[in-house]
Amino acid sequence: MPCLSEADRKSILELARQAVVEAVCRKPAAENVPKTEVLEQRCGVFVTLRVGGRLRGCIGVIESVGPLGESIRRSAASAAMEDPRFSAMAPSELPELEIEVSLLSPLQRIQPEEIEIGKHGLLVEQGLRRGLLLPQVAVDHGLGREEFLKETCSKAGLAGDAWKAPETRIYGFTCEVLEEGK
Repeated sequence: MPCLSEADRKSILELARQAVVEAVCRKPAAENVPKTEVLEQRCGVFVTLRVGGRLRGCIGVIESVGPLGESIRRSAASAAMEDPRFSAMAPSELPELEIEVSLLSPLQRIQPEEIEIGKHGLLVEQGLRRGLLLPQVAVDHGLGREEFLKETCSKAGLAGDAWKAPETRIYGFTCEVLEEGK
């Protein structure tokens, strides 16, 4: 994960906001993402949108296939317009929009007993099914280790106890979380 200065944090959040506003207002996307050292790096990223404090969208990539700046822009626009759990955002929601950007560390296989609530996010994988929850989800919902595993399995469309099956792979990761106003 990149080491971030205060200017880096600000530019990442500004880039995410710009992408959301362009998508919601149906404006053409800016031609180029700023070329900074941080935005040229590759890492997973998720953009979480809240309106009035309520979840409004969350989309990202586990492993970046391109520069971080491009991944942020695509994820932010997709969170606003394409999260299948929600209708597309409307321009009237923009004044109450809060943006959170989570930069993911590389995935590491992890044993259930090694999971630290508040530190680790989880990816559960069995066959073609995958489910991911960010570390802040467990904290926000007061989940214990087994509940967090169960919810991640559920996100993958698996039975809640699928994490116990020998064919299930569990990966942990950490996040650098950037929030507007913090």
